[in-house]
Amino acid sequence: MPLVEISLIEGRDADTKRRLIAEVTDAVVRTTNAPAEVVTVILHDVPKSDWGSGGVPYSLKK
Repeated sequence: MPLVEISLIEGRDADTKRRLIAEVTDAVVRTTNAPAEVVTVILHDVPKSDWGSGGVPYSLKK
């Protein structure tokens, strides 16, 4: 039972998330031969204030 967790900066629309889940599921099915029904994809929306790089939160980047 493959489980894929993906963290994203919040703000993507529902259709984009739906397509991401479908395409990630397809990739896992192709590479592991697991049936799609047992592949779980979890998307974590993270606020820009809680995600940073280079010591700076994305909420402060331009």
